[in-house]
Amino acid sequence: MNLPRRKVLQLAAGAAVLPMVSRLARAQAFPSRPVRFVVGFPAGGGADATTRILAARLSELWGQQVVVENKGGAGGNLAHELVAHASPDGYTMLMGTNSVPVNPFLFSGLTFDPLNDLAGVSLIGTYPNLLVVPADASTKTLPEFIARAKRERVTFATPGVGSSPHLAAELFKHMAKIDMTHVPYRGVAAGAMNDLIAGRLDAMFNTTGSLLQSVRVGQVRALAISSAVRAPNAPEIATFAEAGVPGYAVESWYAVFVPARTPAEIIQKMHADVAKALDDPAVKARFEPLGVAVASSTPAELNVRMKAEVALWGPIIKAANIRGE
Repeated sequence: MNLPRRKVLQLAAGAAVLPMVSRLARAQAFPSRPVRFVVGFPAGGGADATTRILAARLSELWGQQVVVENKGGAGGNLAHELVAHASPDGYTMLMGTNSVPVNPFLFSGLTFDPLNDLAGVSLIGTYPNLLVVPADASTKTLPEFIARAKRERVTFATPGVGSSPHLAAELFKHMAKIDMTHVPYRGVAAGAMNDLIAGRLDAMFNTTGSLLQSVRVGQVRALAISSAVRAPNAPEIATFAEAGVPGYAVESWYAVFVPARTPAEIIQKMHADVAKALDDPAVKARFEPLGVAVASSTPAELNVRMKAEVALWGPIIKAANIRGE
């Protein structure tokens, strides 16, 4: 039977609309069951706390439990790999850090490519690092510390090889034209602070969330903060650029990722809901003690940030011959 041309066109148009309607319906229904939120670091640290704050608010918005899963090990690679290879349906999320784009430079034999196998949802926030010395150290300012490092070998602690504080320290060494001996500690170890206070270490690089309280109670002295401008919660601490290293500015960050082939409409819904969660004053207040400046982004903006991290840290890691542990 021959159908009129108008009828044929109507049927064709209807067929074209059906997939779009199906995708919209799928996004509106998401999530219809609990969601895994994987973080590549142990419970109790800053990444874990950040993940749990966001997970709690998303659970309220979605009416479904967002279950935090700590998958520590290999500098976050176990978590990255799990999510990169997960079903791309939106039900497995990753709380990522700078380590997502940087780890391929630190570890060989990875089974995934973060730029191609993970899709960005949104930035969560940024946080700077501090350079601190013992409270009674003879070096009271950053120029004095740099001068000492040029005269003699000094040691500095970080939470681990390839961690964001370690990379921030390597960039500082490069730009200040000094050398220092790295003493890595696993995670946020109390032992590192004890060794610093006792004078067995000369300095430490770590996040504001880990060090700011120790600065405020007088256990250690902050020489500089790594952000481009002074932090609102620590305006008394000068930036590296202000204190004597022009052009130095680097911040660590948290962001949400999903498997790369996750439908675009689900990513957009997740992005909108994450942005809504981060705009909640109660959520912002919970991030403040962690030293995290809350800031969402579009997936495209997060992708630009990822590529910038690759361009910055690849040469630094190669020049310093850093290998992940």
